[in-house]
Amino acid sequence: MKPDTAQWHWMYEHMLVSRFFEEAIEAIYMEGKTPAFNMAKGPIPGEMHLSNGQEPCAVGVCAHLTADDIVTATHRPHHVAIAKGVDLNEMAAEIFGKESGLSGGRGGHMHIFDGRVNFSCSGIIAQGMGPAVGAALSRKLQGKPGVAVAFLGEGAANQGAFHEALNLAAVWQLPVVFVIEDNAWGISVAKCQSTAVDRNDKRAAAYGMPGHFVADNDPQAVFEAAGIAIERARRGEGPSLIEIETYRLAGHFMGDAEGYRPEGEKATLLAKDPIPRLRATLLQGGQLTEQQEERLRARARQKVDEAIAFARESAYPAPEAALDKVFI
Repeated sequence: MKPDTAQWHWMYEHMLVSRFFEEAIEAIYMEGKTPAFNMAKGPIPGEMHLSNGQEPCAVGVCAHLTADDIVTATHRPHHVAIAKGVDLNEMAAEIFGKESGLSGGRGGHMHIFDGRVNFSCSGIIAQGMGPAVGAALSRKLQGKPGVAVAFLGEGAANQGAFHEALNLAAVWQLPVVFVIEDNAWGISVAKCQSTAVDRNDKRAAAYGMPGHFVADNDPQAVFEAAGIAIERARRGEGPSLIEIETYRLAGHFMGDAEGYRPEGEKATLLAKDPIPRLRATLLQGGQLTEQQEERLRARARQKVDEAIAFARESAYPAPEAALDKVFI
């Protein structure tokens, strides 16, 4: 099951939107934080986790989903949110802490929530997995269509929530797919130093579900593996686990000096940037012309520019609204 031309264009455009959005957020995040880096300064205070390089994971999976399907993501969520159809203007405003944001500016970048397209994420490691299993159970008990997809990092596969979620999903044969974005680093700890198995897809067998491994951040291979797993879930045949070998082209967070990376690793990964690689592949394969690429690129840039302008121009919440929508 390979993407058709329309799906390739959708995937490529959403990868561009994600990258342009992250580059814009990166530049704005650093405003007011130099010459001495201070996380509390600037128009976007707090931590910021960019998803540059991990775009194939999002588009290859979400190309198979509709607004009725449920997605939970990680503390590095922007690429997945964009591919799932979260409103870009409102997401940008949320990151800026503005009143027009998805949650009125209360959630920030690690707690993006858009019920209109069934998307949520969490800053707590592996904590999107339980809600995804619960959503899948709800769909099954009510006889409603829809699958749940839980994105997680490879470090989350060592959390108790990972094993509990896989076990229950398999016991109850739920329509859920677990997608591990393996970027090889859990903050500053290498996967090989923290995980007993070389590939987490092998763990699927312990829970009686299929495991798929996608090498080298390949968007077509992600699309194919996700298609198999999602269709299996839609048929009522239970959960699947996918591990994607992907690349984190930025640090764990903005301001990360990345001193833990071996010499030369960053340059090697940047040379494998998935966006120019996909562009070249599509042009050579005839799925994309230069003119089409220019149009998709211009449209992606326009969407991001409009979202950033919307966020900058939006008002901050009134101080007296700080306790609104909070259980006390």
